[in-house]
Amino acid sequence: MNDSRKRPVILIVEDELLIRLDAIEMIEAAGFDTLEAANADEAIAILEARLDIHVLFTDIHMPGSMDGVKLAHFVRDRWLPVKIIATSAHARIEGYHLPNGGRFLPKPYSAREVAAHLSDLTNLPGAAT
Repeated sequence: MNDSRKRPVILIVEDELLIRLDAIEMIEAAGFDTLEAANADEAIAILEARLDIHVLFTDIHMPGSMDGVKLAHFVRDRWLPVKIIATSAHARIEGYHLPNGGRFLPKPYSAREVAAHLSDLTNLPGAAT
């Protein structure tokens, strides 16, 4: 692909491999580049190494040192420009307080919903659905 425009980079944090792979496929089909992490510690290591991440797309319920909500707050405190989408099949956003500007997307989500949220957050017009 010889496109002079750089595609926005989305960091997908999901501990369940098949769900992570599905999210990667969905997000790349919508016109974004992806990076992946299985937990918050991996995500933080990627964020520390890369300056080009536009959106953190994270599951709420994950094993490890922090869940997705804590990760979202950590990211907002350290990387203010990174936008946040938190997802969950088991929880609803009630009782969880995402950082200002963070969005909650319940699972199962559709490719159209994901593309619309990412397009809005990255100001990318006309992402594929």
